[in-house]
Parts: sequence; C-alpha cells; structure tokens
Amino acid sequence: MELLILSSLEKVFEDERPSAPEYKSFSMLKNERSSFQTAFCCKADAEITAEISGKLADKSKMYFVKDVPVGTACFDDADDFYIRKTSGYYPDCLTPIDGKIKVEKGKWYSIWVEVSPDGECIGESELCIMLNAGGDSAEGKIQIEVIDALLPKQELVYTNWFHADCLCNYYNIEPFSDEFWRICKNFVKTAADHGMNCILTPLFTPPLDTRVGGERRTVQLVRIRRNGGKYYFDFKNLKKWIAMCRECGIEYFEMCHLFTQWGAKHAPKVVAIDSKGREKKIFGWTTRTSSKEYDKFLHAFAAELIKVIDSEGIREKCFFHVSDEPAAKHLEVYKKRAKLISEIFPGFRVIDALSDYEFYETGAVKQPIPAEDHIEKFVGNVPELWTYYCCAQGTKYVPNRFMSMPSLRNRVLGIILYKYDVKGFLQWGYNFYNSQYSIRAIDPFKVTDAGGSFPSGDSFVVYPAENGETLESLRLKVFYDGFEDMMALRLLESKIGREKVLEFIDKDLFKPLTFMEYPHETEWLLETREKINQMIKEN
Repeated sequence: MELLILSSLEKVFEDERPSAPEYKSFSMLKNERSSFQTAFCCKADAEITAEISGKLADKSKMYFVKDVPVGTACFDDADDFYIRKTSGYYPDCLTPIDGKIKVEKGKWYSIWVEVSPDGECIGESELCIMLNAGGDSAEGKIQIEVIDALLPKQELVYTNWFHADCLCNYYNIEPFSDEFWRICKNFVKTAADHGMNCILTPLFTPPLDTRVGGERRTVQLVRIRRNGGKYYFDFKNLKKWIAMCRECGIEYFEMCHLFTQWGAKHAPKVVAIDSKGREKKIFGWTTRTSSKEYDKFLHAFAAELIKVIDSEGIREKCFFHVSDEPAAKHLEVYKKRAKLISEIFPGFRVIDALSDYEFYETGAVKQPIPAEDHIEKFVGNVPELWTYYCCAQGTKYVPNRFMSMPSLRNRVLGIILYKYDVKGFLQWGYNFYNSQYSIRAIDPFKVTDAGGSFPSGDSFVVYPAENGETLESLRLKVFYDGFEDMMALRLLESKIGREKVLEFIDKDLFKPLTFMEYPHETEWLLETREKINQMIKEN
C-alpha cells in the first residue's frame, strides 16, 4: 500500500497518483476546524480499516471521499484554471467511515480528516493515521500546532439558498409535516455549522429557476384565506421556521422574492383557501406585474407580516427581494416594483442579485449584489459591498466551487472578501436537487449538473443521506476554510490594524490581490495562512 498525507486543497482522482508534495504540518486556532487528507493506493483489491491516534485523535473525524459523476465540467468559455474539463468521476461526497472500506487495486482513494480542538490541546502534537488491509498496512503522520487564540464571530452576512421543496421531493415528504421539520433542521444545522447565518425564507414558494408557466412544489410558510375580497393570514409555520432556524444558529432572514426572476414580470405562485375550504392558486404566471389585485394583496400582507417580524424581534435581521438577476431591459419595470416594496416595507433592507450599475445609480435598488466579475464598478460607490457567484462565474479566474475547479479557487474567496471589506455573500444553490427551470427532480448522487445545464457543483454543496441527515461535500469544507481565513485576518486586524494586514496580503505578489488576480499555487495559500497564524501568535 502506498500512502500520502495531503492538504485539503488537493483533489484525489482514482486514475492518477497525486503529484502534490506531502503535507507535513499545519497550525490552527483553538476554535477552528481544519482538514487534511490521507491518499492511498493498494496493489490488490482490499478492505481497508482506518485508525487515528495522537493527542488530537478524539478531536478528529474521518470521512471517505466518494466520487460522483460529473456530466458538465464547465462551459465552453471557461478559463484555464481547472483541474479537468471532461466528464467523468470526481471526488466530492464525504461519507463518515463506519467499518471497512472496499477498494480496488491500482486506484487512488482519499480519507478526509477534520480536526476540531474545541478549545483544548493547545501546543504541538502529532496525529497518526494507520491503514490496514489484511496483512498490508501503511502509516502517515502530521504535526499540528493548536494556537491559544480564538477566531472572532463571523460578521459577514452569508446566504446559500435553501430549497425546501427539493427536500420534500427527494424524501417524499409533505411540506410542514413532522418529517419536514426534522429533515429541514438537519440541513439548516449543517449550513449554519459551515458559515451560513442567513436563510432564504419561503413566505411563498420562491419564484426561482422555474420554467415560465411551470411550477415548483408548493412550500408556502404563510397560510392565506380569502373571503369576500379580503385576505386573512396565518403565520404559525413562519414563526416555527424562525424558531427552528435560530436554534440552528441562523441570525438573518432573507424573505423570498415578491416577483418572478429575470425581470419582475409576474407574481410568484401564491395559494389560498377560499370560502368553501378549497386551496387554490390565486396568483402566479397569469398575474402581470401591474396587477392591482396583487398590489392590494401585498399591502394587506405586508401590514400583517411586519407585526410578526416585530413580535419575533428580527426587524434589523430581515432582507426583502424584488426580483432575481434583472437585466438592463427590465430596469423600468423593476423600479416600479421596487418602489412598491419600499413603500409597504418602510425602513427594511431590500437586496437583489444584479450586476448592472444603473440599477443602483438610478436608485432602483439600494443594496445591489453584483457578481464577482462585475464588482469593481461598485467598489467605493456603495455603502456596503456585497457579491455573489453562480454558474456564469467560470471565467476570468474569479473564485467559484465547481467540482472541476481546484480547491484553491474555492478557498481563496475568504482572503479576497476580507481585502474588499465585503459585508455580504450570496450563492444560489445549497441543495437544489432539480433540473434547470425545475422541470423535474434529480438524484444528486447521479446527476450533479442540474440535468446538463450548469457545471457540476454549482447547484448544491450537500447530499441527502438516507435517514434525512446531510452528507457534506469537500467543497463545503473548503469553502468554510476560506471563511476561517477571513476571520483569522479579522483577528489579526484587531491586533495590528487593517492597514498593516492589507500590506501583508499584497506583499510579495506580482499584482495586488483582486477577484481576478491571485496566485494559482496551492503552496501560496497554505503558506499565507501559516504566516497569519504566526503573526496572531506573536501579537
């Protein structure tokens, strides 16, 4: 058996011996989670057992890295900073190790090890990984220093859109049943444990990635009754949602879009119970944006929703949306709808993902969320800088998390967010298990590219386990590593000042760090983090 200790920034493919240098040591702060990998290859088919020993052994978790099928590795206009651009099997899904691991001869595999000191084990120690395959065995060792310092609380608002309907489809459960709440809580808790502190809240079924004229499964938190031209609202499920999310660690609530995606041309799907007790769709694709009845409904709804928001004490933790990703041709319609939302939700923050600066310049939106590759025109011109990425950000070297990208491209986002003093980050696919436009549900273990529409890895970062638990991806772990880098820089700033931290970031670089300009060498990022840790230790 051949065994290599590698950093978390490597991806181990079964058909290729890793070429990265062995990872011999790293440091971490005492409330961090840090990971490394044990890559191995056997000369014969085998059943492997894995053991871990050392002072940090009981603070460590081991996962077997499983390959998943990648259909669409990238779009045709992709830049050259990818590991591979072909379809095939890529390492991604982390499965907890329970018993023996079956492996085939000549293929490379990886065990992911996550270390969480939980405030203990300060100082240096050695962690040993032992793999056994019958009479064959191999051992790897790594030195870990736990520094007596704490990462600060994450202040950046981070939302990774949560798709409740996809969980209902995959697990065949009814919305708002006991099983719905149990499974949703598991998925929300995993998101919060990996940096997400803001959640997309389905007041109505979110009008996102839906074919014109089509529908997504109804997951409407607010129950509505219409009688005699009047609307009555039941917020019981919304209150339960807020309580569940808070228990998991969520702080902010991002209310779903009040008009359809790509231009605000229609109302979202809204269902209500009529005077005879029948549930019917009252608004949707047949409702034009200029509908007076929908305006009347929104006024009545907003007045009652604000009361609930205030009773829950989340007024300062709420965001509202008009329409997702409007283009320049939608500006006039968007402005009218945005004006309405501002009027019925006075004083609340309205945010939208859009990259045309004219929307901000004309006052149509006060908190734009431009894509990474369009952010420069907003830098210095908006009071708070937010950004996002999606399937379109596979060019110009901007950070993203496609399965075909090197993990460096995923993790480097943290340092960039710090340098730009970004206050909010959005990504649309935490658990989108549908094809594009939600035409059909997909099995994420078999289809990772939304039915051939997006690069694999764009639409989700967690997998649904059989028991309603989540299986994490290595991309989720690496993304959170980037957030820990960002928080470590915040801690360093509290000790030496922001100006000196910014000087440190750009020191020794050929060009100043930007969303499109950063070193593409794994060693640079690993060494940068080590230097940050030592500066924290010294100060």
